[in-house]
Amino acid sequence: MKIEKTKIEGLLVIQPNVFGDDRGWFMESFNLQKFEQALNELNLPIPNFVQDNHSLSQKGVLRGLHFQSAPYGQGKLVRVVQGRVWDVAVDIRPESKTYGQWVGIELSAENKTMFWIPEGFAHGFIALEDNTQFLYKTTNYYNNESEGAIIWNDPTLAIEWPLDQVDDVLVSDKDKIAPKF
Repeated sequence: MKIEKTKIEGLLVIQPNVFGDDRGWFMESFNLQKFEQALNELNLPIPNFVQDNHSLSQKGVLRGLHFQSAPYGQGKLVRVVQGRVWDVAVDIRPESKTYGQWVGIELSAENKTMFWIPEGFAHGFIALEDNTQFLYKTTNYYNNESEGAIIWNDPTLAIEWPLDQVDDVLVSDKDKIAPKF
């Protein structure tokens, strides 16, 4: 696997090794030893994954920006197994030098790219194709009282969503009333 740093410390783009031939392809979607070794080499904390989640979204569905507050903060290792998304992580760690900055990346079944988002980030994505399946591992269990959200189109954050690739943006009622950053 190849690990790429982003402009925000701790956010990582992961390119798995994919082995293909005329029969198809094979890849390790997760290997704890290799993941821990890569994080150790970058002097980053090692997560303990406790839950896997899987969602299905139609083109234009925007989920987020969601986070869990301490002590129920969640790190997420995310990927797409069908379809395509624009995935965004926003640094909401008040003590961070990149507080309020964001990174966006396209994840798809085709590129097989994964995104490591540690605790202290708000996360969201927009589905760019129908029947997009999104998988993610979390480092903590969901806790309703610790759930938080930021409105997806907050002008202060100025996230560059690829809205030209969708006809309509479909947002849940709860996400429509999320507070600003």
